Amino acid sequence: MARTDYYDDPDAPVPNSIVPAAVGCVTDGEGRILLEHRVDNDLWALPGGTHDFGESIVETVVREVKEETGLDVEVTGLVGLYTDPRHIIAYTDGEVRQQFTLSFRCRVLGGELQKDSESLELRWVARDELDGLRIHPSMRKRIDHFFENRAEPYLG
Repeated sequence: MARTDYYDDPDAPVPNSIVPAAVGCVTDGEGRILLEHRVDNDLWALPGGTHDFGESIVETVVREVKEETGLDVEVTGLVGLYTDPRHIIAYTDGEVRQQFTLSFRCRVLGGELQKDSESLELRWVARDELDGLRIHPSMRKRIDHFFENRAEPYLG
């Protein structure tokens, strides 16, 4: 299912749902962050997805990172809470979401890097390479906040 991400766009459709989601800021030994080139919107993003019944939000990000990257991770901290009503995600099935995402710091425990059907590509990306990738402004904010290594999580 394809999606279109809007940001601060007066022509964006009106949201009809809010779905909690989580993304993982996973780094390698060189300090590069793991990004996926998404199939559904052709943008680079942090691995993650929607919260399921019966799991904690921490379990959500661990599960989603495993599904999308093949890596086993543990959560080591909260980067921030992202609920900007200017970020609207419209899906081809008619669902239109207002963003609601928690972004977590994660450490690799094991596994083998491998993409799933939601990704065109997985790549470890250095901070200075980010400007060369197509990244939605809301996702870029999460990545930038991660690299800022803030003492307190972002709340917005």
